[in-house]
Amino acid sequence: MELATTRFDRLPLWRRLDRWDWAYALLIAVAAGCAFTLYHHAMDAYEQAILAGSALGLVALGWFWPAWRWFFPLAGGVALLGIQLYQHDLSRGQQAFWLKYALSSQSAIMWMCSLFFLATAVYWIGLARRSAQLARMGAGLTWAAAVMGLAGLFVRWYESYLIAPDVGHIPVSNLYEVFVLFTLITALMYLYYQAKFAAAQSGALVLPVISAAVGFILWYSFDRQAHGIQPLIPALQSWWMKIHVPANFVGYGAFSLAAMLGLGELMVQKGWLKDRLPAAEVLDEMMYQAISVGFLFFTIATILGAMWAADAWGGYWSWDPKETWALIVWLNYAAWLHIRLVKGWRGAPLAWWAVIGLAVTTFAFLGVNMFLSGLHSYGGL
Repeated sequence: MELATTRFDRLPLWRRLDRWDWAYALLIAVAAGCAFTLYHHAMDAYEQAILAGSALGLVALGWFWPAWRWFFPLAGGVALLGIQLYQHDLSRGQQAFWLKYALSSQSAIMWMCSLFFLATAVYWIGLARRSAQLARMGAGLTWAAAVMGLAGLFVRWYESYLIAPDVGHIPVSNLYEVFVLFTLITALMYLYYQAKFAAAQSGALVLPVISAAVGFILWYSFDRQAHGIQPLIPALQSWWMKIHVPANFVGYGAFSLAAMLGLGELMVQKGWLKDRLPAAEVLDEMMYQAISVGFLFFTIATILGAMWAADAWGGYWSWDPKETWALIVWLNYAAWLHIRLVKGWRGAPLAWWAVIGLAVTTFAFLGVNMFLSGLHSYGGL
């Protein structure tokens, strides 16, 4: 079996793809073509390039991760159903039954929140009972939450254009939207790694940090009424936002995932929940791979941010507090990877480092907005 797998991996890419891979690629190509046909008149050259790049990226992701081939079309189908129900009239969000209770952006995101909370509870009950069935149920609930979250973001994007064409924007512009994005990315990365390492019990470690973000979403929605769609401020009226922010939050999601896995590794090493969680070596490898992916995307996001700054403010770097703390986060994980790959460290030191790294990352994400002022102050609470 191992030899067969090795030979398969050596085959050219086109020979490794089956009919489902090509059917998925065709679906994405058709969807991208329809989007271009409908909206090319409102897109500049950069946005057309982003559309093409996104289509290629989605195809590659579906070929790399088979589960994505059903997840993304399902979320897109749910979103299209909600969009169709609007019939170009935003007021139907409070009139049509399915929009009001399930498929408007706010309703879908509330379903996402509920399902993440439920998944967290199921994972922990499964951990207490050593139940593989409950762990699988927790994974199913996490998938369902991710479907509703992505569909909710798609519908919110459409709703912003129903308000007015000049209000419409990709939903990654404020804390409410990026927290939804954060929960979605963190959940999807967890689902990939738990399947790859057959470590469904690790959901009991990861879902609490997602539920904490969900708690913030609920507080921010109901206490601050921050879920309303607002026009973009001038600083965010740029196509750079479409690529910089998602790349940044792949990094944030990966670092959060790694921190929770590091915490689990420490608990296993101390003998707490040792017979209920995956082995420490498995958690350590999952943590390493998550940080590697997060570091790559955070590096890309930092470069994109510098290019956006040059376009908007005339300089690539200004030592703004947000930029400074982004550099601190980058250096922290660069050092983590150097110590592991060059010095060969493993185990508790790097697990503690990953846990502490989450505090550094959280301050860069939220603390700077709350306590410091600068060019990025538009993201305050």
